[in-house]
Amino acid sequence: MKVNQIGALRRDHFPVFERKTYLNSCSQGALASEVRAAYELYLDQLEEFGSLWETWVGIQEDVRDQLAQVFTTQPDQVAITTSASAAVNAIASCFDFRKGPRKVLTTSLEFPTIGHIWHAQERNGAEVVHIAADPDNRLPAERIAAAIDGNTAIVSVTHGCYRNGAVNDIKAIVKAAHDQGVPVLIDAYQTSGAVPIDFEELGADFMVGGVLKYMLSSPGVGFALVNNQTVSEFVPTTTGWFAARDIHSMEIDKFDPAKDARRFEAGTPTVPSLYAAQAGLKLLLEVGVENAWAVSSQLHEQLRAGVSELGGICATPDGPGEHGAMLAVVSTDERALVNAMAQDDVVVSGRDGNVRVSPHFYNNSDDIEAALASMSKNRILLATS
Repeated sequence: MKVNQIGALRRDHFPVFERKTYLNSCSQGALASEVRAAYELYLDQLEEFGSLWETWVGIQEDVRDQLAQVFTTQPDQVAITTSASAAVNAIASCFDFRKGPRKVLTTSLEFPTIGHIWHAQERNGAEVVHIAADPDNRLPAERIAAAIDGNTAIVSVTHGCYRNGAVNDIKAIVKAAHDQGVPVLIDAYQTSGAVPIDFEELGADFMVGGVLKYMLSSPGVGFALVNNQTVSEFVPTTTGWFAARDIHSMEIDKFDPAKDARRFEAGTPTVPSLYAAQAGLKLLLEVGVENAWAVSSQLHEQLRAGVSELGGICATPDGPGEHGAMLAVVSTDERALVNAMAQDDVVVSGRDGNVRVSPHFYNNSDDIEAALASMSKNRILLATS
């Protein structure tokens, strides 16, 4: 089923489509003209005025408000960080594993950042346990729930897996953890801006991500959403002057962190990236995440049907709530297939033996047809059922 009549919202804002079939938003969102202009504005202002701290801080607060809108939460529950890794490190620094519960429950579906940071905490007494997903990449929430006990300090799970697009049942995981008084951290990097997420409805204690993928921006801006009602007593020891209650006080003789989510921030923000984030998020909010998801969902159906016709295998679980915006097609040689498709001007990426195809609101049916035509041309590199 073609969806040209629905797809390609604001496509003319993304010059890459004049040259390429871009289906790699799970790695980096397509560059919008507005985002390029935002970087130029930053440089023009820097050249004309020099330091513009009030302007820069104002842009950061605008980005905070925009993120709150995307996730249907309040700005005081949004911390602006330089990356998701910085956000998770700040959260991890809240725990004293030698004094309290020691176990960190995570999964086999995580991005390396999650594993690296929690395993680094083993020096501080943490015990990291990875819950394995099934061969079809599904991970029943009941399996995670069964592993939670009185020694569990935190449950840290991905919303959408970066390797195969599988999505976890976050609400069920949160309920199981909260029933035992255990906080939950969600890594939503692969779903933010692509799948509608209501942070209040989700009920998680922390959620981290960044703006460079489906949120249309660039590296340098991440975020942590912090549930003020459930984790107000969590105070990070990884910190900086932007995390102070009053950043203008310039005090050096005490630690006085902000009471809201800003306490999870650190040093001077990546100002040029804030300009880009502001522009990208503005465009995303104008389109609407729900509209973006409606477009990509129909393109997923077209892609799955086409892969099936080729005799290929989609590694991403199917069904409502089972997957995010990226679908993974199993290959015999992911690098070779990604490179072969690039020769046909189709931009995708590979992980874990799969070729990742990730449409967004700016894609249309013709893009999916181009990807399928390239896969057909290189069918020898497709794994078959």
